[in-house]
Amino acid sequence: MEYASGGELFERICKACRFSEDEARFFFQQLISGVSYCHTMQVCHRDLKLENTLLDGSPAPRLKICDFGYSKVLLKFPSPLSLVC
Repeated sequence: MEYASGGELFERICKACRFSEDEARFFFQQLISGVSYCHTMQVCHRDLKLENTLLDGSPAPRLKICDFGYSKVLLKFPSPLSLVC
């Protein structure tokens, strides 16, 4: 796993106290793009939260989804999953 020098998105929000609409949109678009990619690969993350999103150290940080410990590959499960996270 690559090193994400920008830390967690959770830490960044706590430090800033709030984001502007543009900042929130910037990160949310990246999050939705990442989730969409996971879904096209038939992966369900099942534990999305701010603590599971990391940022690289660039001036316009790229968001990375991490901690796929609860994730499931949907090809293996033709019926709905019953375990609630």
